[in-house]
Amino acid sequence: MTTRALVLYAHPCGESFAAALRDTVTGTLTERGWDVDLCDLYAEGFDPVMGAEERRGYHDTATNTQPVQSHVDRLRAAQALIFVHPVWNFGFPAILKGYTDRVFLPGITFRLENGKVKPAMTHIRKLASVTTYGANRTRAFLAGDPPRKVMSRAFRHACQPDSFLYMALYDMNRADQRQRADYLARVQQKMRHF
Repeated sequence: MTTRALVLYAHPCGESFAAALRDTVTGTLTERGWDVDLCDLYAEGFDPVMGAEERRGYHDTATNTQPVQSHVDRLRAAQALIFVHPVWNFGFPAILKGYTDRVFLPGITFRLENGKVKPAMTHIRKLASVTTYGANRTRAFLAGDPPRKVMSRAFRHACQPDSFLYMALYDMNRADQRQRADYLARVQQKMRHF
């Protein structure tokens, strides 16, 4: 059975190192025979802004998917979910944060039962994040490293995956060509066995 992967990619520049990471992830998974759905949020013009009416209907699981139905359908069709993005200001790029706010909805990624969050994205059996930080590991740690915590705690809880991977190149602003090449090689190796 072919694994279907939804790759959420967030970077506006085609010449970026993030684009090289995207190509490494998607290319390696395709070589393995996976069915890869690349969701390039910038290229697709995803609107990250949740409007007032959308927010008012957020908890109505009968209708809350309507504004983002095509993205919900793509998420539901996947067995693997892979985030590829930079970390900016110790967080997700705004477009990716907006995606998770608008698409990771009650009834889709989680259920609320007596005020407690229960997992609802359990069709995702593999969850990964491939990212870069301008800050070094110590600075990210001192800032709380929110992206790592969101992935390893909140999103991992929503999926309950068999496999979880968080890969980060810290201190990207000072990484030389060899360090970048080494990171790309590590990403490729991990994706071959993911």
